[in-house]
Amino acid sequence: MFRLILALLAVLTLAACGAEPKWASDEDVARARYVHNGPPAITLFTVLSTRDGSGAHSGLMINASERIMFDPAGTWYHPRLPERNDVHFGMTPKMVDFYIDYHARETFDVIEQTIIVSPGVAELVAQRAKAYGAVPKAQCTNSISTILRGVPGFESLPATWYPARFMEAFATLPGVTSRKITDDDADSNHGVLLVQAQDPRLE
Repeated sequence: MFRLILALLAVLTLAACGAEPKWASDEDVARARYVHNGPPAITLFTVLSTRDGSGAHSGLMINASERIMFDPAGTWYHPRLPERNDVHFGMTPKMVDFYIDYHARETFDVIEQTIIVSPGVAELVAQRAKAYGAVPKAQCTNSISTILRGVPGFESLPATWYPARFMEAFATLPGVTSRKITDDDADSNHGVLLVQAQDPRLE
């Protein structure tokens, strides 16, 4: 009985934190697997308010033995992409475009920062992201900084909860390239993107 109470408390605590555990099947993950032909790389996406430049969200794309998106505590999803907790599998160029388009709109810009790494480093970051678990709301940047902390080449990055601060630190890493994506779409574009994502002609 005591163990049952503890289990219920754990579930309630997780729900209160806002984490949303998901676990796609092995078959779905294997079917969606996408290997990108570019070099091993880590890409940080930061969503910034166009009003005051404050950070709203962080996401991490990892091009290792497969390309995945770690979107901690994010609301983005594609109905054809399997997800395990906050890791999305099958990040083809089209899916990356969907991800960026979902976040960039009249009230938010997206900053994309990419650094080429060794295959071993890329695989280490991918494994850490897969093992991290579901991320509670408002902890996106904290989870990414935790994953990268101690990884060779990323030792200088701070432990922080703030997307803009982490973006600024990421920019100081040797070899980082960046671009700013803007879009004048209205905030209501979310629904349009979901309809497009469900259209099989766009695969």
